[in-house]
Amino acid sequence: MERYWIILSQPKIIKMHSFLFRLGKISLFLIVLILIYSCNEGKNSAYKADSSGNLNQLNVVISNEDWQDSIGEYIREIFAADALGLPQQEPKYGLNQIPPSAFTGFARKNRTFLKIEHSSSDAGHRILLDSFARPQLGIIVSGETPKAIISELKDNEDKFLKLLETTELKEKRRRMKKSPNEVGVLKKSLGFSMLFPSAYRYAKQEDDFFWMRKDIKNGSMELLAYEVPLSTIENGGDIISNVIKMRDSVGEAHIPGPTENSHMITEKAYAPYLFETEIDGKFAYEIKGTWEVNGFFMAGPFVTYAIRDDDNNRYLILEGFVFKPSSSKRLQMFEIEAILKSAKFEK
Repeated sequence: MERYWIILSQPKIIKMHSFLFRLGKISLFLIVLILIYSCNEGKNSAYKADSSGNLNQLNVVISNEDWQDSIGEYIREIFAADALGLPQQEPKYGLNQIPPSAFTGFARKNRTFLKIEHSSSDAGHRILLDSFARPQLGIIVSGETPKAIISELKDNEDKFLKLLETTELKEKRRRMKKSPNEVGVLKKSLGFSMLFPSAYRYAKQEDDFFWMRKDIKNGSMELLAYEVPLSTIENGGDIISNVIKMRDSVGEAHIPGPTENSHMITEKAYAPYLFETEIDGKFAYEIKGTWEVNGFFMAGPFVTYAIRDDDNNRYLILEGFVFKPSSSKRLQMFEIEAILKSAKFEK
């Protein structure tokens, strides 16, 4: 096999070395520029400080004058309305007013905020996601006059409330994921799973009926999971009446009171609230009301989800209730709703 040799004279070798050296310097310079640009881009677009703030607390960035006038009144009417299904009046969201001049630094790190701006342009709103911290939801409502701002709030009331609810549920589940409970028995017996903290313990497991409970100061939080035939809920079309009968029969069979022959029942004085919703892509009834113990002075709020599972010709019933006398129960019921709405059916 022939071999070919390229023989360069010494000057040509020197020139080539010089060329390669210059090329290496240029390449290194370009690499450094790219790295610096990437780092700056990362700081500007990727990195955000962790947000802060309690669940179901909304910071309202608004002037003192507007807060005390009609705009503030309407904001309170929307976001501080009574939470449904509780035995006493409690606002859905706690509101914290912040003057615009104070909305800087740490105040901007709050997880949720509503900002009111006066503008000469037409009324409108903007939704900000992770603008100053992560995770963060910001709602900015603007208008030229108080009437225009109130009109914008009114027209988008349901949208804003839904955004806040979704944000808070997501944050609550993020926190619960840090220490989740075992759900293997739920998958095996009832064909579903849900996210709930390890602070709950399984208090009863029998005949496809599950009762989980968590001890809290001066009370407890309870979760139930079981199934019933479709006819149990849909018989005659009176959903509320059928749910009450179902709950009372389950209470008699599984949830005893502190004295003999006492058990949990649905409070008779007020009819529960009935809504339609969706869980894991399946139609569900949402029932909110008050439970009590027959013949004994015990009561509290409950929420029941009857999820229609056509694949198995049943309703999966998920329920939660709280016993915490003479105390606020809004946050406890919110945790229960976050747990029950996280239900996922096994494929």
